[in-house]
Amino acid sequence: MSNSSQNNEVVSHNTYFGGKVQSLGLETEKGRATLGVMKKGIYQFDTSTQETIVFIEGTVSTKLPGVEWQKHNKLDTLVAPAGIVFDINCETDVAYICYYQ
Repeated sequence: MSNSSQNNEVVSHNTYFGGKVQSLGLETEKGRATLGVMKKGIYQFDTSTQETIVFIEGTVSTKLPGVEWQKHNKLDTLVAPAGIVFDINCETDVAYICYYQ
């Protein structure tokens, strides 16, 4: 296998919360996305664009503004509107893909 690539873009790597949340950035047919992992714990995120999060593995609860906590399992989807702050409680280690609109 060669080290050369058809495009010269580098995969971006983001680390949050002392390394407990990490993601890799990529371009998909749906547009910009991140593929990531979150260790068990509670985290707060803000959105600048609408985010569609598909939970690939693990069990989480989320709390959007004005809404009660909602539980999500494997392959559940959360749509978080632009311009909000929301909470995620990872009850287990979690893998996800997030699409940005």
